Amino acid sequence: MRYVSRRTVVVSAVLIALAAAVGTFAVAQNLRFAPSPETIEVRALPITSFDNRDPARVRFGALEFRGGLELTSSFSAFGGISGLLMPDHDHLLAITDNGSWLKARLVYNDGRLVNLADAEMAPLLGADGKPLAGRRAYDAESIARLGDSVYVGIERVDRIVQFAYNSHGFAARGEDIRVPNDFNSFAKNASLECLTAPPPGQPHAGKLVVVTERSLDAAGNHRAFVLDPAAKDGDAGVLRFTVARSDDFDVTDCTILPPGDVLLLERRFSPLRGVAMRMRRVSLAAIKDGALVDGPVLIEADLGYQIDNMEGLAVTKNTAGETIVTIVSDDNFSPVQRNLILQFALIE
Repeated sequence: MRYVSRRTVVVSAVLIALAAAVGTFAVAQNLRFAPSPETIEVRALPITSFDNRDPARVRFGALEFRGGLELTSSFSAFGGISGLLMPDHDHLLAITDNGSWLKARLVYNDGRLVNLADAEMAPLLGADGKPLAGRRAYDAESIARLGDSVYVGIERVDRIVQFAYNSHGFAARGEDIRVPNDFNSFAKNASLECLTAPPPGQPHAGKLVVVTERSLDAAGNHRAFVLDPAAKDGDAGVLRFTVARSDDFDVTDCTILPPGDVLLLERRFSPLRGVAMRMRRVSLAAIKDGALVDGPVLIEADLGYQIDNMEGLAVTKNTAGETIVTIVSDDNFSPVQRNLILQFALIE
């Protein structure tokens, strides 16, 4: 199978690339954002099995594999997909870690993902209408929808930017929200990877939940917050909690798993253990000021499976009423990594 042989050849290169990417990839690619709204061509190669060693296997923990795609494009700004929203099961809105929007339509055959169509990219704009990436605010890593706005977390500068996306689409101009002074103490390039907004009727509705990638407290757990994006004072009404960290996994995204959980996407990388990803669920009701929260693992996978640097996460319902979990990877604009989109049905 093509993926097995390719992965065998490039595993060492992938590990080296990921290690270098932690601190240096932005320097090389900070000008590779979409300069203006543009329709682009994306080629999609179907991924028909998740387990390289057992292609017939479809069940993985609490999840059932429903297909995936490997995405490529000649458009220079394509890649680095680091945050994901899905307004419905057929469409995606993503951000890239070079400061671009990406939207597209998903194509299915008998419920399985088979193609990507109608792809467009554009720059994230600042309040003055100019691309944020032109002022080093390019490392967009997390995205959430709350009301009519889309919120984007930007690492390295540790900002959360609000866009009136529902009204203006790609033309929306970003306005910084007030954030706590705690943000000044985040670890470099290890902060705003997880941003989500609980729906009405759930704990913390109307607020933003933030979990840091690897900005840890004294006990070694992920620092996390519940914020009011409308607050005039960034420190007013902030709820601070922590998420248990285990087995060297870092948080790379999160979303709401109905009816009342936060679903975390996590990644582990080390030269000795390689790359792995896992998903874990945490109860929204458990999030209280000063709490340490944890929850069960739904799936864990290493490079024996069809994964890469998994960084984006969304949950939708398909036409059959099933809960579908979609994850995407950030290729760091590296020729030895891949842009993947994978889908699983939650089986409970």
